[in-house]
Amino acid sequence: MAPQREWFEKDYYKVLGVSENATQKEISRAYRKLARDTHPDRNAGQEERFKEVSAAYEVIGDEGKRKEYDEVRRLGPVGAGFGGRGGSGGPFGGAGGSFRVEDLGDLGDLFGGLFGGGQGSRTRRGPSRGPGPQRGGDVEAELHLAFVDAVNGVTTTVNLAGEASCATCGGSGARPGTSPVACPKCGGRGVLDDNQGLFSLSTPCDRCAGRGVVVEDPCPTCHGSGVQRRQREVKVRIPSGVEDGQRIRVKGRGRPGRNGGPPGDLFVVVRVAPHPLYGRRGRDLTLTVPVTYPEAALGADITVPTLNGGPVTLRLPEGTRSGRTLRIKGNGVPSSGTSRPGDLLVTVEVAVPTKLSDAERKAVEELAAASSESPRAHLEVG
Repeated sequence: MAPQREWFEKDYYKVLGVSENATQKEISRAYRKLARDTHPDRNAGQEERFKEVSAAYEVIGDEGKRKEYDEVRRLGPVGAGFGGRGGSGGPFGGAGGSFRVEDLGDLGDLFGGLFGGGQGSRTRRGPSRGPGPQRGGDVEAELHLAFVDAVNGVTTTVNLAGEASCATCGGSGARPGTSPVACPKCGGRGVLDDNQGLFSLSTPCDRCAGRGVVVEDPCPTCHGSGVQRRQREVKVRIPSGVEDGQRIRVKGRGRPGRNGGPPGDLFVVVRVAPHPLYGRRGRDLTLTVPVTYPEAALGADITVPTLNGGPVTLRLPEGTRSGRTLRIKGNGVPSSGTSRPGDLLVTVEVAVPTKLSDAERKAVEELAAASSESPRAHLEVG
């Protein structure tokens, strides 16, 4: 329900003799009493008073209308914030007054929806704004990396095809050497005011499409749009330790903005190829190293390759079991920012020969004969 002008001029709570915090039951009770006392059939000469009471109850006796009425009167009491037709101080004031729809809170949204003004609605004397700058859209692209590049970090390029700022005019839309000029129809405001009497509604300017500027000499490449579809390369810095599926944000390298707005962002989804030897566990690298039975049983110094350097020597303790993991500190993913470097986790795997020479078979048979303990003794039941 659109508000009547009386909403700004009459205190309906005072008319019914109730407080602004009265419940709906208290308002109904007060109305019934006043309606009996002022009904023309029972009290001659009370016609105007009866109409006034009925009008007040029609508004604040309904919860929905009461809410709208309270929103309107939130601006101030009668005579202080809501001037009459000839007043100069209220939001409907005369020569010096102005009314802003957004000052009505939720009711301002109601007016905006009714008259199509929205956030662009202003009074005939108030400032108007166009749509304003609009941020460009975000772009997502995939980047396939080798395992080593993902571990160490790399600076590379991503090839994109799509909208970008025009390379000829730099996004202005105007031919090089010229510039856009203020729209002569809206005076550079981007909107046109439509006087509706009490309200002055603003709509986007049809000459400049709300931009506030027009291009008189368009760029021959983009034809005045400021954007073009083209291939472009974006340099991307991939930090060390990036993992498969991780998204890297490159600020400001997405689609170009509109009306002078900022560009969107580029999100690079990293796909990491597997390595034939190494694996990843967070910032640690993993490696499986085969050893002989004598090396595992007697202990030995073995040579282990590393991803980023030469081989290192790892000491196997005597009696190392197959599947045991030993740690070589600092030979994992390099440090990045505040993160410490990872380690190389070496898992020992005892290699069992598939073919034995005569000498090897004889030595193994002698070992078996000399062995007195069974590794399966704990499996025996009772």
